[in-house]
Amino acid sequence: MAFVNFSDDTTARLLLDKIHTAARSLDQVRLMEVCGTHTMEIGKLGLRSLLPKNIALLSGPGCPVCVTPGSYIDAAADLALSYGARIVTYGDLMRVPGIHTSLDEAKSKGANIDIVTSPLIALDIAKAHADQQVVFLTVGFETTTPASAKAIVNAANERLQNLSFFVSHKIIPPALEILIADKQLGISGFLLPGHVSAIIGQMPYQFLADQGFPAAITGFEALDIFSGILFVTEMLRHKKAAIVNAYTRIAKPQGNQRAQEFVYQVFRVADVLWRGIGILPQSGLVTTDEYGFFDATKRFNIPHLDDTEMPEACKCGDVLKGRIRPVDCPLFGEACTPSSPVGPCMVSSEGSCAAYYKYGA
Repeated sequence: MAFVNFSDDTTARLLLDKIHTAARSLDQVRLMEVCGTHTMEIGKLGLRSLLPKNIALLSGPGCPVCVTPGSYIDAAADLALSYGARIVTYGDLMRVPGIHTSLDEAKSKGANIDIVTSPLIALDIAKAHADQQVVFLTVGFETTTPASAKAIVNAANERLQNLSFFVSHKIIPPALEILIADKQLGISGFLLPGHVSAIIGQMPYQFLADQGFPAAITGFEALDIFSGILFVTEMLRHKKAAIVNAYTRIAKPQGNQRAQEFVYQVFRVADVLWRGIGILPQSGLVTTDEYGFFDATKRFNIPHLDDTEMPEACKCGDVLKGRIRPVDCPLFGEACTPSSPVGPCMVSSEGSCAAYYKYGA
């Protein structure tokens, strides 16, 4: 485990001292780090062990692969095996268990699956395989939606007839609304995702402050995370609630307005299914009618996704909601490991269970 080295970092030590001072007048504080990258960095740097005993960090639903429905995985595998489509995907999705199969298993049965780092590469693949239907698995939060939109616009401009996009984009703020409505979780405040916020800005989170939940937009280094925790702890101490931007070098108050315009040229907001959570109102994106030709759901008549359940005995859904820690799942570390995952939270590089397995609680 790589711990923060305080011997040459007086700023980190000062921030931590201030967190301890602010926490002395508080009862139990439960802060949710929404982003899976935060969870990974907190574990990697050993930050939980440095915080006051009355501050607990909860993992949230900020892992896009984890909340992708199992039926989506099955449908993608079926496109490859039954329809002969060439699937293009981010690598994180390969080993995620669906209901009946995974992309990794489909590939072992002969499916053509290409792993890429950008949806724009799907255009080159479609050109190179003009005699084959190519489907890009469009999964992610607000951070990846502008690139998806760009790829779809380019495909339209280039009149690519054999390329489509199986869209499963999610929006973070509606998921937070569901979490604060669950009083049993006892959430005190939030550490908000820096990269998502670089796209959407601060205002979409204002409902948190309006309902008494302080929150800080934070980056991913130790100083960023400590700063976010300090901001939220101080607000709790003074009984105030606001949305503070502690990541001003990247995230601006209004976000990236050009990116937002581009996204909503191609997509519209809709009610969508989050695996382990359910259908959340206005929490995802689907293609507009103008770009419906490139919607794989319409092209291949893919059935409506309606499953919410994780594999049997898997508690990934409760982990995503902050109800339990990964180590509280009965499968954790034994039946479910990164080399043999049962649920998606153990697969993704942003999955909470994978973070806890690799770095400890």
